[in-house]
Amino acid sequence: MSLNRIVLLMLAIFVLEGSLMPWLIPAEYSDRIIPHFTFVLVIFAALYESRYQALILGMCFGLLQDIIYYGHVIGPHFFFMGLIGYTVGVLLERKKATLLLAIAVVGFASLAYDSALYFVYSTFKITNGSYPWALIQYILPSLFLQLVFTLCIYVPIRKMFEKRMRAAESSDEI
Repeated sequence: MSLNRIVLLMLAIFVLEGSLMPWLIPAEYSDRIIPHFTFVLVIFAALYESRYQALILGMCFGLLQDIIYYGHVIGPHFFFMGLIGYTVGVLLERKKATLLLAIAVVGFASLAYDSALYFVYSTFKITNGSYPWALIQYILPSLFLQLVFTLCIYVPIRKMFEKRMRAAESSDEI
């Protein structure tokens, strides 16, 4: 699968995350659960592709999120989505990513991403609550949603990236 198809898939997920998910999340949880499905795909790109591809995808889709959804401060999603994607790619460059490793990495990365965003927003006085309140109110419920999404898409995404790697290896042999 080419990079163009990965970007188109991520654009489709980005649109669904902003248009369909608010309808699917119950009303009492709508201000507590924040889907970051494109971030999960950036982490998968870091696990199965390269850190540079995760960096570029994270920066592009982070900037898109900053502009479209979170216009308070331009740049935190851009910076942290790219940085965390790159860091995951560096740390797990030589590891074979299993289901358990992918779930753990997505969990820790989502926790780091949402925590970093909380600290940036609290620095600029956009959010008023304390970190323990934010952790209970929206970071952990959002983390749960990201982990469920990871479980749902793990097999198709892994096969997609493995097919891309096999195609790249076969073109190198020729």
